[in-house]
Amino acid sequence: MNKEKRITTAKYLFALCLYGTIGLFLRFVDYSDEFVVLCRGILGSLFIIVVMMITGRKIDLKAINNNLFLLIGSGFALGFNWIFLFSGYRYGMAVSSLCNYLAPIIVVVIDALINKAKINKYQLICIVMAFIGMVLISGVFDGKIEDYRCFFYGLLAALGFVILLLFNRKLKNISSYDKTLVQLLSSAFIVFPYVALNRSFPTSFDLKSVIIVLILGFLHTGVAYMCYFDAIGVLSSQTIAILGYLEPVLNVLIGSILFHENIGIMGIVGAILIILSSIANEYFAEK
Repeated sequence: MNKEKRITTAKYLFALCLYGTIGLFLRFVDYSDEFVVLCRGILGSLFIIVVMMITGRKIDLKAINNNLFLLIGSGFALGFNWIFLFSGYRYGMAVSSLCNYLAPIIVVVIDALINKAKINKYQLICIVMAFIGMVLISGVFDGKIEDYRCFFYGLLAALGFVILLLFNRKLKNISSYDKTLVQLLSSAFIVFPYVALNRSFPTSFDLKSVIIVLILGFLHTGVAYMCYFDAIGVLSSQTIAILGYLEPVLNVLIGSILFHENIGIMGIVGAILIILSSIANEYFAEK
């Protein structure tokens, strides 16, 4: 693996690690999920603007205009993904994550059927093994699912994720700063009516929740999405699909270690399968 790809992969993994801890932070926030999503879009955008001002970067209006349809479309897809993924979390975090991460696999299939992309057979095996691992973690076979709405919302989130991935791959000659700024702003625009219709704006504020929302907005959105959007425009669909499953694994491990949630033997086997598949994928990617 060359140096550039190592750096890009590291950015992607860093973003996934941040996403994997979102569920942990949400446990201590007293606001609605959709309001937190709205704040992520707004605060993440502000973070990008501040970073650009500090570093002396200017917004490249020409690059944005040349990619405007794709940027706004992917931003709306991001907001769509957030809304339904967070809604799914209410009924089953592991299963919603599982359905959401069907998206990179769908993109791999689309690439193969439409773009005639060549799929490394060993990487395909890794994708299948990682998917099996995620199914084991989800608790489908342990009878742990209490509300099957987590499937429905997770699949809707995956639809947004597919559009996001496909649109990002089409973006050309635009920096990660400009790309992330427009996409986060667009996501906030689509989430705002949802929050307003559901009357999800908080009537009071407490310091703990405010601090956590600021962390989720600046770190888990601004920083994370700069790394994420920069990476998914470069990495292959197979790599995105495999490594992406590390996020829900981290979610499950945090729940098990910090909150003593019992993931069972099947869950442990599933986590091991995903981790081994991720390592094997990077090895076979060079073959």
